[in-house]
Amino acid sequence: MSDIQPVERHVDIGDAVVGYLDYESDGPPLLLLHATGFQPRLWHPVARHLTDIFHVVAPYFCDHREADPENGGFSWRQIAEDMAAFCEKLNFHMPYVVGHSMGGAVPVIAAGALDMPVAQMVLIEPIFLPEGLYQVQINVADHPLAAKSIKRRNTWRDPQEARQYLKSKPLFQRWDPEVLDLYIRYGMVAADTGELCLACHPRREAALFMGSMSYNPWPVIPKITCPVLVIEGEHTENKAFIDYPEVAGRFPHGRHQVVPDAGHLVPMEKPEQTVSIIREFFTT
Repeated sequence: MSDIQPVERHVDIGDAVVGYLDYESDGPPLLLLHATGFQPRLWHPVARHLTDIFHVVAPYFCDHREADPENGGFSWRQIAEDMAAFCEKLNFHMPYVVGHSMGGAVPVIAAGALDMPVAQMVLIEPIFLPEGLYQVQINVADHPLAAKSIKRRNTWRDPQEARQYLKSKPLFQRWDPEVLDLYIRYGMVAADTGELCLACHPRREAALFMGSMSYNPWPVIPKITCPVLVIEGEHTENKAFIDYPEVAGRFPHGRHQVVPDAGHLVPMEKPEQTVSIIREFFTT
């Protein structure tokens, strides 16, 4: 199973082209949706262990449209519309969905606001802001995540320097070694100077963070009738502003589960446990 590799494909959804990784299989479709600023390849240690059950697809919703962080950013409602169009183009009816962070909020908007049929969902640390924030007009400098991401370091001499830098940062210190390798290989690209830079440019990441405030998903959560599992990392920094048991309770058929010794980046830190959680929830 470890030798399974995805095929890189693209699909025209009408007014944009979306890239995706395709783990070809005869099973029902399963979408793996990435977090803000990350890439589908980081799902590989999870995806390859699900192909015996599912036709796994991991789309890349980052740079398929132009977006300006200073002008509202990249609306998550738009990404939800693109996700629905993506599934329609691939004839994925009633897909299973696993989404992390931004990728956990987008399918909720697609299912709740756009009536996209979904079989079941596993939402890993989905980003649902306090409702009052969706009414606030805020600029990049005042957005805690966008302001940080737009200043993110974006050049390294080589993979060795990049690895040394990442391992010095608390965000990456609990990462599974294979996932960190995938991030350096696919989350960075060669610049014209020969240096490495981030595949998701800091301005693009900031635009995605700004787009999180463009649509309030809370009112549509109760409309989602499929089974939903909400996953929380034991040590997540999101505890300060997201009550994940409350999130799970808003879904008519929602459950809540904590992953011990994990932060916000559960799939990167605990890929094997992530596989076990997905398999158990979707097959029982």
